[in-house]
Amino acid sequence: MDGVPSLPVSRRQALVAALVLACLLVLGSRLFLGGRSAPETARPAEPAKLVASARPKLVVHVVGAVRRPGLYRLAEGSRIADAVARAGGATPKASLEQVNLAATVGDGQQVVVPRRVEPSAPSPLGSREETAPAGPVSLSSATLEQLDALPGVGPVTAQNILDYRSEHGGFRSVDELDAIPGIGPARLEQLRGLVTP
Repeated sequence: MDGVPSLPVSRRQALVAALVLACLLVLGSRLFLGGRSAPETARPAEPAKLVASARPKLVVHVVGAVRRPGLYRLAEGSRIADAVARAGGATPKASLEQVNLAATVGDGQQVVVPRRVEPSAPSPLGSREETAPAGPVSLSSATLEQLDALPGVGPVTAQNILDYRSEHGGFRSVDELDAIPGIGPARLEQLRGLVTP
């Protein structure tokens, strides 16, 4: 009789022990797997925070028409507008339309803000006579730029003068200019007091 009631008790104990063991296995596996997955998902988030907070710095040199020219540190990805702002902004004489303020700056870059060029008073005749050289220009030794500066002589005619000079070995007289394409009798008379052979 004593052996019969002990069988259900041991079955109950075995069943309870099996349930407890199963619960422990489920909880243990959740803790084990949960503990492993949590750091893996947290790891990528931490470097992202570090990258956002510690962005590399660039050094740029801002010069020209700004209030405080000098060297400035800017975050990577900054624009030229940011560099100009760090230098105190542009002065009233700045020509900002010549600067691409939206361009990104690079490390070691020099940002130049040009000054606005004041228009010069127009010539009364509206010609190039105000740029005429002070003294007479020698046709046998003048450069292309010197000849181009003469009134009524453009770069093409100046090159024609140089070509004639190289073919004929120089000028012996100012009258030889009449042989140059683009110089007629009227232009020759205009140049006569400004050039020498």
